[in-house]
Amino acid sequence: MASIPRPEHPRPDFERAAWQNLNGRWQFAIDTARSGREKGWQSGVDFPLEINVPFCPESKLSGVGQTDFLEGVWYRRKFHVEQPLRGRRLLLHFGAVDYDARVWINGKEVARHRGGYTPFQADITDAVDMAGENEVVVFASDDERTHVQPMGKQSTRLGSYGCMYTRTTGIWQTVWLEAVPDSRIANLTVWPDALNGRASLVVDVVKPYAGLGVEVTALVDGSPVASANIAQAGSANTLVLEIPAARLWEVGKPFLYDLQVRLIEGGKAVDGVSSYLGLRDVRIDGDRILINGKPVFQRLILDQGFWPDGIYTAPSDEELRADIERSIACVCNGARVRPKVMEPRVLYCG
Repeated sequence: MASIPRPEHPRPDFERAAWQNLNGRWQFAIDTARSGREKGWQSGVDFPLEINVPFCPESKLSGVGQTDFLEGVWYRRKFHVEQPLRGRRLLLHFGAVDYDARVWINGKEVARHRGGYTPFQADITDAVDMAGENEVVVFASDDERTHVQPMGKQSTRLGSYGCMYTRTTGIWQTVWLEAVPDSRIANLTVWPDALNGRASLVVDVVKPYAGLGVEVTALVDGSPVASANIAQAGSANTLVLEIPAARLWEVGKPFLYDLQVRLIEGGKAVDGVSSYLGLRDVRIDGDRILINGKPVFQRLILDQGFWPDGIYTAPSDEELRADIERSIACVCNGARVRPKVMEPRVLYCG
């Protein structure tokens, strides 16, 4: 994966081992008239340009660098399903596509999603050829000048002005495949309770059945320090991790526990995801903000979430971390983040 941009798993808070990154070179076409569907561009049509996914076409890193208004754009690429992903359900994930996205696999529409800042997925098992070549096509419609779609600080003029900046159209976060079993973990929510040294976890399960249990384990440097389990899983399951000698997350000492969440049947894992948690308590006391009971004077940098060459998308995982380190070097202990939903790796790198 080192030869493609942003090769790291995009969801460190919900990571499965069996996945395939689809970033890199895609065919690309600009469709300002938004007539591509009428022309049959959903399948079997070569597009004239190339783009470097996941960077938006307005960015230099995309290889397109077109900063005019792009009311419609198309993407196309071929892919083979890698061997470790075959034999299970196959999900196609998009971290974010701005704004109104439609997706086809081998000519079959598998997803429609509106919202330029939120992830979406499609179960494409019945549309793909697990052993052969497949085609994925994406159409994104985006028009900030309508003023009826969330756009953050994307400029409604041709150029940037004031505090309104270069637009982001189409795919701007990682695209990936994920292999899952029929019964699987669908979502994980963590509620830290730092004062009592524990955390509550809600594990959502798709298609639970008799004899399927849930197990959650917290680890430090690969060694288990706490675990909890229930023998029978439902669609929503709450477990409490009691963590002995709990280490808290603090400003300047951002300690995190690794998490393993598994579905268990007969002592064997049916499904599993990796995540992480930090124990900290945040409260307001008059005009003070307390973290773990201690007042913290906030020295916040304003993070607009734009990158010189990637617009909405950081050029690399290393640059995400370096950006935070530069803020710390400016004697800041936090950030006021606006005006977009950051990718999950921003929180992880921080």
